[in-house]
Amino acid sequence: MTKRKPSPPQLEQTWRLLLRPGIGVKRWLLAALVGILLTSAGLALLLLLFVQTGPLHWLTLGFLPPWLRALLFLLLGLAVGLVGAFRLHQIILREVWPEFRTPEAQTAVRAFLNRQQRRNGPRVVAIGGGTGMPQLLRGLRAYTDNITAIVTVADDGGSSGRLRRQTGTLPPGDFRNNIAALSEAEGLMTRLFQYRFAESDVTDTGELRSELAGHSFGNLFITTMAAITGSFESGIAESSRVLAVRGRILPSTLENVTLCAEIKRTTPDGQTEWLMVEGESNLPEAHGQVERVYLKPAHARAYPEAIRAILQADLIVAGPGSFFTSVLPNLLVEAIHDAIAASSAVRLYICNVATESGETDQYSVIDHLHKLRQHAGDAFTMALANDNYTLEKPPAHNATWVTLPAAGEATEFQIFTGDVVDVARPWRHDSAKLAARLMEVYAELTTKSAKV
Repeated sequence: MTKRKPSPPQLEQTWRLLLRPGIGVKRWLLAALVGILLTSAGLALLLLLFVQTGPLHWLTLGFLPPWLRALLFLLLGLAVGLVGAFRLHQIILREVWPEFRTPEAQTAVRAFLNRQQRRNGPRVVAIGGGTGMPQLLRGLRAYTDNITAIVTVADDGGSSGRLRRQTGTLPPGDFRNNIAALSEAEGLMTRLFQYRFAESDVTDTGELRSELAGHSFGNLFITTMAAITGSFESGIAESSRVLAVRGRILPSTLENVTLCAEIKRTTPDGQTEWLMVEGESNLPEAHGQVERVYLKPAHARAYPEAIRAILQADLIVAGPGSFFTSVLPNLLVEAIHDAIAASSAVRLYICNVATESGETDQYSVIDHLHKLRQHAGDAFTMALANDNYTLEKPPAHNATWVTLPAAGEATEFQIFTGDVVDVARPWRHDSAKLAARLMEVYAELTTKSAKV
């Protein structure tokens, strides 16, 4: 039985993939051709020297005009080369290509091409924390390996808060989530890192509370790695290397900062009162309207690698995530928002799809952007927001959709929209849809900038 030859469109599609920018095939193919040309020229000169000084000098066809001799040798070389290329092409189609078209081989080729494309992808800096940033990072992995996540260190609740108080280290919780999201073995790493030890151990004598109660394995792993390597940032870097993380996770600052807030709320008797709340975990518990957040100390120094990543970025995004407790704490570090404002990269704020109780109740997209400007100036004047509100169920029992401006409503911000909501969990973004729409907007803005 004869093997079916691949159709021309299949060949054309494969060559288009191989010749895409960033793969490296074109430059090395050109280098090979230049090498062949130089080698051929050298051999020709040696052969000419040998023929002219030997008994076969008549092969130089000295009785013909120089232009005719050059034309004759050129035609002869083209003929021999075309015959050789045609026969080689036939052998490849008959013997090599059918084996190359097996599902395993095609999978390997696609993996190679995707890996090369990701290595040459845009340099993306994502700023935030909480559970929102991992949703974005999972999607971005399909487009680029050049990802830097800049994460808040203001977390003081749960397992992270306990470790922060007991060991004096920075809170590892948000780093844990992002390491798992960028790991090559994300499914296993997520289950391992998110594993939380039981609240108590039950023995024959009754219930005995465990020292590990409530801690997640990932937090303990990062804290231990920081102790072994001598610093928190080294611990994060080594954890990322051990777990084959695609990208970098950096703190916005190495200082032990506390997130504080001015909150306005209405008392049962209808009076307005103002609260000064300290501690990231205490903000939602105040059940009021957050007017302003700030850090203590006020002038925390930025982590230098985070500044370098921002200034070298092609695309900078803030969010998604808890607005006041995950996104803004990074931007409150003065050098961070100054570097963003000075960057020539595309800068986008990714707005949450749903409001968050105790933080952004009844907020619209414009409300988010106004608060962002209040705290970080003009670091972000463009946003990407969800426009799919057609799902049958609401985002959550205590949340509503973050709505877009009404048609024709004037705004000083540029807002891009798309269906980026997770249908199964409508209070969150869909990783794949969010990353795809983000890269579309990035391509649109870079193309427009190149034309200007």
